[in-house]
Amino acid sequence: MSEPSYEFGVVCEARADQLTACGIADRVLAAEVDWLVPEVRDTIYRWTGVNALPEDRFIRWQKVREELAQRGIKSLFGFFGGESGRPDAFIARQALLLFASLERRPDAVLLVRDSDGDPTRREGLEQARSTHPWPFQVVIALAEPKREAWVLAGFEPANADEMARLRSLRERLSMDPVLKSHELDASEHGAKKDIKRALYELIQDDWDRERQCLDGTPLEVLEQRGRHNGLAAFMAEVRERLVPILKGTGRTG
Repeated sequence: MSEPSYEFGVVCEARADQLTACGIADRVLAAEVDWLVPEVRDTIYRWTGVNALPEDRFIRWQKVREELAQRGIKSLFGFFGGESGRPDAFIARQALLLFASLERRPDAVLLVRDSDGDPTRREGLEQARSTHPWPFQVVIALAEPKREAWVLAGFEPANADEMARLRSLRERLSMDPVLKSHELDASEHGAKKDIKRALYELIQDDWDRERQCLDGTPLEVLEQRGRHNGLAAFMAEVRERLVPILKGTGRTG
């Protein structure tokens, strides 16, 4: 197979984060670019890490410094436009520096992160993006508080059993976890508002069911329910920064 025309780098914590963010981006791109059909998508673009291998779809945040050291690349230190770095600003800048050093630079890089209840984490990612002239677009995918919030936003009961689980969960939480997933921000595992616990109670670690929540729910619904959990903001960034690349009006580098 020939090389795709475009490459989009991805930095995230785990495979599930890459699949979630890139899957949603795939849907937004397909909706906005009328000629982009699934049959040709792999020839147009691919998600990638830093090792130029077809199976290399992302680099973990934990591996960024190690990759920089192995390649002999000096880190960038110092302030961000005269301001001290907010949470994640330094590691995000290192990740972008790593992608900028590649022989084939990507056309865009996705910074996929959980806020873990810290609103300043978005500020840090934006600092890394805005205070250096990167040779590619930078897209922020910040799930608030975690990736599971985006899955919950796409949950629609598929049968009577799932309807009963959702009803029970609403009663336990005294709120709707589908409409207010951003409020499930407990940091303690197993706590009342632990978002991982809530998602488990609905779909019980069924990955295929997770995919249905993200792939089958209309984008308009995901966007409406995602106004406070970072999903709508991410979809807007895909439209603003990735769609123009495929339409030939926004390629950088």
